[in-house]
Amino acid sequence: MSVTGPLDGIRVIEVGTLISGPFAGRLLGDMGAEVVKIEPPGAPDPLRTWGQAELDGHRFFWTVHARNKKAVTLDLRKAAGRELFLELVERSDIVVENFRPGTLEKWNLGYDVLRERNRGVILVRVSGYGQTGPEAHKAGYASVAEAASGLRHMNGFPGGPPPRLALSLGDSLAGMFAAQGALAALYRRTVTGEGQVVDAALTEACLAVQESTIPDYDVGGVVRGPSGTRLEGIAPSNIYRSADGSWVVIAANQDTVFRRLCEAMGRPELATDERFADHGARGRNQDELDKIIGDWAADRQPHDIIETLSAAGVIAGPINTVAEVVSDPQLRARGMLVEHWDERVERSVLGPGVVPVLSDTPGTVRSAGPAVPGRHNDEIYRGLLGKSADELDALRAEGVL
Repeated sequence: MSVTGPLDGIRVIEVGTLISGPFAGRLLGDMGAEVVKIEPPGAPDPLRTWGQAELDGHRFFWTVHARNKKAVTLDLRKAAGRELFLELVERSDIVVENFRPGTLEKWNLGYDVLRERNRGVILVRVSGYGQTGPEAHKAGYASVAEAASGLRHMNGFPGGPPPRLALSLGDSLAGMFAAQGALAALYRRTVTGEGQVVDAALTEACLAVQESTIPDYDVGGVVRGPSGTRLEGIAPSNIYRSADGSWVVIAANQDTVFRRLCEAMGRPELATDERFADHGARGRNQDELDKIIGDWAADRQPHDIIETLSAAGVIAGPINTVAEVVSDPQLRARGMLVEHWDERVERSVLGPGVVPVLSDTPGTVRSAGPAVPGRHNDEIYRGLLGKSADELDALRAEGVL
């Protein structure tokens, strides 16, 4: 069998729905793990119906987030379903769940029970606020996590309402940290032979990416707020309107890069002007500097701006829509736009590639999300657990599968 990625040979059991936990499962699957996704019989993951485009009654969030996974049905609330789950745990390395804290324990499937069956199993738990603390019992969505963590307060323009990104960013951040924790726990298991619990919270994932906001407040009482299209005190780093009305990003806040920008604009004297001579001065005179660069950009076409600055070693680029992203030659060359064969619509559907790229054992997209719940019931329950056809028929009749 060919190696499918660095996690080839690792088995992951995924329970839960929608984005955060399943995104962690997707990341592990992208890197070669065998991911077995459990859906309750008669209650498929709502993500199957999510997405903004529709074809033949199907939507395509599922195509990407459930890729590289095998789908089985199982009711964990029934005794027979619980036992099947524990048999899967015995043969697996990682369990990923994103229920409200206490749900697994309510079903008598807490980590202490899983550990009795497999001391090496790693339980990855993704929740709104974490497994402990006074708010642990609350359900959590990305929108609230982004807000409660302070992340959303910094979005938008000064004086305006704090908008959200048109994505569930908090879910994805939590899924990424959960996958990172799973990999760290896998490594530690090679030392101790023991599994452990990975506890990832949406609020904490949003907090973790906030750079120096906490020490800035602690030391100086600074409450960082929204700054529109730029970062306050970091200049120049903004968007500038070109001659055709489109916007171009220009980032030259480092001293050496700023000197290159000045040369490329034909204004070398700006680099030694006391208003802009160093990082601090440029931050204090940000508005004035933005106007100078904006006036220069306004007379030029976006392609010319980007080519001129890139040739000079200045960071610049367009603000692409997804229509432009899918034709981007750099992303195409890197394998970041990948075809997924979606059985539901009998055609290939484009999706994002695998990040990061590994030199020797790169991750792969091997399949799109399973077309129907329980698609791999026979493969997993008969092939892996050794159940007979009659046993599976009985379990179906009982509503376990």
